Amino acid sequence: MTETARAIATELLFRRPGLDPAEAAAILERALDGCDDGELFLEHARDETIVLDQGHIDQAAFTVRTGFGLRAVSGATVAFAHAGGLDPAAMRRAADTVGAARRGHGGIEAVGAPPPASAATSDLYGHDDPLEAVSFADKVAMLRAIDAEARRDPRVRQVRATLQCGHQTVAVMRPGGFLAMDARPLVRLMVSVEMARGARVEGGDELVGGRIPCGELVAEAVWRDALAVAMRRAELNLESVAAPAGGMPVVIGPGWNAVLLHEAVGHGLEGDCVRRGTSVFAGLAGTRVAAPGVTVIDDGTLARRRGSLAFDDEGTPTGRTVLIEDGILTGFMQDRLNARLMGTRSTGNGRRQSHAHPPIPRMTTTFMPAGPDSPEALIEAAGHGIWIGMMSGGNVEPATGAFAFSAVEARLIENGRLGRPVKNVTLIGKGNEALLGVRRVGNDFAFDRGTGTCGKDAQCVPVGCGQPSLLIDGLTVGGTG
Repeated sequence: MTETARAIATELLFRRPGLDPAEAAAILERALDGCDDGELFLEHARDETIVLDQGHIDQAAFTVRTGFGLRAVSGATVAFAHAGGLDPAAMRRAADTVGAARRGHGGIEAVGAPPPASAATSDLYGHDDPLEAVSFADKVAMLRAIDAEARRDPRVRQVRATLQCGHQTVAVMRPGGFLAMDARPLVRLMVSVEMARGARVEGGDELVGGRIPCGELVAEAVWRDALAVAMRRAELNLESVAAPAGGMPVVIGPGWNAVLLHEAVGHGLEGDCVRRGTSVFAGLAGTRVAAPGVTVIDDGTLARRRGSLAFDDEGTPTGRTVLIEDGILTGFMQDRLNARLMGTRSTGNGRRQSHAHPPIPRMTTTFMPAGPDSPEALIEAAGHGIWIGMMSGGNVEPATGAFAFSAVEARLIENGRLGRPVKNVTLIGKGNEALLGVRRVGNDFAFDRGTGTCGKDAQCVPVGCGQPSLLIDGLTVGGTG
């Protein structure tokens, strides 16, 4: 951990609330005596959201949460207690509660994790507080500037801009004197516009963010670029026609569109689903699950990425985990519990939404590296089909791999060239089959723009994704034409 992160965490989690680290460590040792694993997770988090809608501040919210979560693990049994505040008396009561896990002690040898002190993961992002680095007035001025600039176009009917800033300070304590501390910044800007042509109204949006200084996010060049993309998408949708339906080649553009990879493939490679046999990839390690040339990686060590962490919420350093290599399934994303039960080691993917949630296996930044082909070559090879410029939401069933995703920017591919924009496009398929159906991989790799949030088991955490353009056969397009 950096000295800056250590100083921030020491002040907010120990000195200011009057919590003695030695006392907290003693409570933890007593709580976990006779258990296989567990930890004490301390958190102080501050979040600010400002929403400007139709030229007026629609929402200005500021929240603070401080608390701890104490977890004891025996075999596959988990006992978890949490409370707001950092009161030692509450921690002692929590210790009595989680002591119930000892009665289910599994006697499974714990797989240890090294301390998070390596240079590779010690300073992935600055620790400046985004809520303090830029004044509230300057943030509002930036949102008003977006609104004013958008309305220079007479077709614009509605503008909505949202700025979110967060600063989460955490400490993870484990028996034996283990202590890891970090201060995690997070920012996101969302711009949405609606344009009208006659009676027709269409929208477009863009998001940008990451674990970057707030000053970078509110810079004029950044918000102007986000606004330009949102307006271009709205213009495109004004020209759109009904999408065709049926099976056809699909070219999926780079960057955020890897949300399909994240949802349809990534969740099925998380250790809890694999261990329980509820993943379509369970039992397939070492076999071909994707076309040659397809590699999938989860990496929590990428500087400034939204999904990156110096260490996960169990205190394990994040790392680079190759999940699929040249089409062969090679690994899974693990937290400590599932790794121990599967006889392997944590990959640094134990994550939680807050101190009120236990850690579970989650992705960090999941991506597919670039291939050899230009995006134009993929479109030409598709012949006739659909090009997806921007995905929206979707859903997946990990047990079967079945998914359905919507697109907010799409065009026809006609005679190997991009044609008319289309709307109401839905992609339907199965993640494992889609990977096997990848015919060509583009050379235009890009990460998303630092805005993703993933939900699982009623917990939401920031994540990232990335990919190059992909030509996939065997997808079903649900359209209206």
